[in-house]
Amino acid sequence: MKHTDSFIEGPILSPLLRFTIPVLLALFLQAMYGAVDLMVVGQFGQPADVSAVSTGSQVMQTVTSVITGLSMGATVLLGQRLGKGRSDEAGQVLGSAIALFAAVALLLTGIMTAAASPMARIMQAPAEAFGQTVVYVRICSGGAVFIVAYNVLGAMFRGIGDSRTPLLTVAIACAVNIAGDLLLVAGFRMGVAGAAVATVLAQAISVALSLLFTARRGLPFAFSPSFIRFHPRFTGRILRLGTPVALQDALVSISFLAIAAIVNRLGVIASAGVGVAEKLCGFIMLVPSAYMQSLSAFVAQNIGADRRDRAKKAMFYGMGTSLCCGIVLAWMSFFHGDLLASLFARDDQVIGAAADYLRAYAIDTLLTSIMFCFAGYFNGCGNTAFVMVQGIIGAFCVRIPVSLLMSRLEPVSLFRVGLATPCSTVVQILLFLGCYAVLAAREKRANRPERDDPAALS
Repeated sequence: MKHTDSFIEGPILSPLLRFTIPVLLALFLQAMYGAVDLMVVGQFGQPADVSAVSTGSQVMQTVTSVITGLSMGATVLLGQRLGKGRSDEAGQVLGSAIALFAAVALLLTGIMTAAASPMARIMQAPAEAFGQTVVYVRICSGGAVFIVAYNVLGAMFRGIGDSRTPLLTVAIACAVNIAGDLLLVAGFRMGVAGAAVATVLAQAISVALSLLFTARRGLPFAFSPSFIRFHPRFTGRILRLGTPVALQDALVSISFLAIAAIVNRLGVIASAGVGVAEKLCGFIMLVPSAYMQSLSAFVAQNIGADRRDRAKKAMFYGMGTSLCCGIVLAWMSFFHGDLLASLFARDDQVIGAAADYLRAYAIDTLLTSIMFCFAGYFNGCGNTAFVMVQGIIGAFCVRIPVSLLMSRLEPVSLFRVGLATPCSTVVQILLFLGCYAVLAAREKRANRPERDDPAALS
């Protein structure tokens, strides 16, 4: 049986940081899959190739975000079961998750492979990049089973308090992806197709290594292949917890796809520039994303153990430490966006467009340090439906309308278009604050002794 750290006793900040840092590094390396594709294609291809990879990777990122959101249900449920000391039920939770996501993987592969061309059309991919975009999406969709499997395994590791094993497997896979890109894109000049093949191969290796390490080290609860089936009690609970997060992530990603489609109408330079900027933003947002995932697992175990005080303290610790990193990243994005963009492009116009867009994201870097920690806390508490609602409001009531408005103001400025994102984050933070205040008031009333009960007042 594998030993894992317990989050329900002892210090809060140090265990949270020990858990968050490997999550952050793993997210960084996972993001390197698409980033290396874009970097190598940017150095050895044309602006149309850069546009194809950036648009295609945004489509696949939407798919990945849905799976990650759905897997949050398994993370939270597994963490709560371990927090309650019900390790006998943890194996059934994992078995239900595997069965559920196996079905999702098969469905996703068929749909995405068939929908590659319509998706490129919806994204309004520039004509000179349309064919390459379709190729990238189709090849990556063929490896959707590995995207799903990786996220199921990641949900399991986070739920049991292990963030180191995913880091090790994704580090090896990232090295494979870099080697594959250099070989297929730079060496064999396979272009966009070579970048996609290298990404799928890297994901497959990551899954294989995760399974190998799990088999060798074991789990902190009983599990056997016979557990892999649809346990109605736990399958339904995984869906109830994970579906709101998945739907929110999907709709939020769609809102960013809508922004990309709006920008694509401005021409290939704007399309490539925003694609490069969004890739950089994916790295910039890794810190708050890591805190959100870590807090979800940390809070879930403490809610399961009825330690709400520790869960709240963990959220505030997360906000403080995440904001410290956010300040540094915001400074880099605002004042040195051109230097960052030059890592992924060599065309001066593309670099300038990316730097203009990044200045707006610098503001959002500070705000998401707060907002993502709120999301992690509410997810861990099981209030995933509210997380979905606030995400949808931010995306469709603020982000898309503001970006559309800014794209129509002359002269067109990608900085103004980018301001749509921090505007939506401000609204989401206000919604979180309001809900937190309401829940805190309810909890205070529930714990207040009755005035007319002498026994309660004594």
